[in-house]
Amino acid sequence: MFNNINYGDHVSKSYENYATSSKVKDMSLADEGIRKIKWVQKHMPVLEHIKKEFERTKPFEGITIGSCLHLEPKTINLGLTLQAGGAEVAMTGCNPLSTHDDATAGGAALGLNMYGWREENEEEYYETINDVLDHKPDIIIDDGADMILVLHQERKELLKKVKGACEETTTGVHRLDAMHKDGALKIPLVAVNDAYTKYLFDNRYGTGQSTFDAIMGTTNMLIAGKTIVVCGYGWCGRGVATRASGLGGNVIVTEVDAIRALEAKMDGYRVMKVTEAVKYADLIITVTGNINVISGDDFKYMKDGCMLANSGHFNVEINRGDLEHQSIAVEQVRESIEQFTTKDGRKIYLLADGRLVNLAAERGQGHPAEIMDLSFAAQALSAKYILENDLEVGVIKAPDELDYEIAGLKLKAMNIEIDSLSIRQKEYLDDWQEGT
Repeated sequence: MFNNINYGDHVSKSYENYATSSKVKDMSLADEGIRKIKWVQKHMPVLEHIKKEFERTKPFEGITIGSCLHLEPKTINLGLTLQAGGAEVAMTGCNPLSTHDDATAGGAALGLNMYGWREENEEEYYETINDVLDHKPDIIIDDGADMILVLHQERKELLKKVKGACEETTTGVHRLDAMHKDGALKIPLVAVNDAYTKYLFDNRYGTGQSTFDAIMGTTNMLIAGKTIVVCGYGWCGRGVATRASGLGGNVIVTEVDAIRALEAKMDGYRVMKVTEAVKYADLIITVTGNINVISGDDFKYMKDGCMLANSGHFNVEINRGDLEHQSIAVEQVRESIEQFTTKDGRKIYLLADGRLVNLAAERGQGHPAEIMDLSFAAQALSAKYILENDLEVGVIKAPDELDYEIAGLKLKAMNIEIDSLSIRQKEYLDDWQEGT
């Protein structure tokens, strides 16, 4: 079923020269995948600008880049941008339920080494990570740090060749910070997630919109008038809460950080402990990056009909095992929706197996292309930064100059002009002795 790129009559002849060692589900989906890739390219002007520059300068000539990201059309566009810069690119997925099989087929047809398919089991998931590592990458681009962990734990022979890595998400940066503190991290790591043009936009606007796109598309549920509990008020949680409120939801925030909890209160939301908030919830969305956010007795306090969704990276925030233990029946009632009937007869609904709902749900398409334009521009420029600099082992933030370059390109694409400081204004700001 999983093709080693066996082109048939169903694949356009123009792709025959691009055969790779890919393992994808169905190459007959290549044309549809390419159509979707071309669509997002029209809405990712910053990455297209960088691609043209890479085509001219070839910064990655002779370099292999391996990635472990959500495999969908926007991600394939990142791979094509790196390929345009001269890189051999090998890609796999960072979540078994987020891969779009048409996108992987399209990427393979366009010359990328693609490994992965939707609904991989755990063994297949790590097999495809190793398939990418078999290409002996010089640079790694990761989302959640699974590939970096496999590199350090199982493929240590490749460490000397890896010049550095980029990490896409908050969860991955936390894991890698912990690795570095323990002395286990052996390569330089650029925390792309910590770039301003990533977390201020991707985490906030991207997560906010894509979470509700997926939930509403999957459930056909009205948000207005419902009580939405948002667990976590980091940048992703802020985005989810803002979108919930904008759709007419009554928002309750739960937090463990006193400053964030105070901010949520000042932003106009109710703030409660989880055990209290779940009593009122019509929909609970976890977005913390931590384990067992909803677990144990939390399920006992939920109303009949309560829905659970997760927008954190891993499926550990909602403890499915605890919910199963308190249930007498589990039934698939709709695509990406499971109904758990508790011992007292209540119905609780879990979306997308508790995985990242905006990508793992059947209707999940991930962040809008205009948002990923910024994030993947940061990835592409950070990979170039790794190549051009001799970085020390550790976790570092993407340089501010890359952020401002990306922001400037995005504003230009949006036909927005901004002011600049005059010479006198710069002098005033630099002169600590000058008063009003």
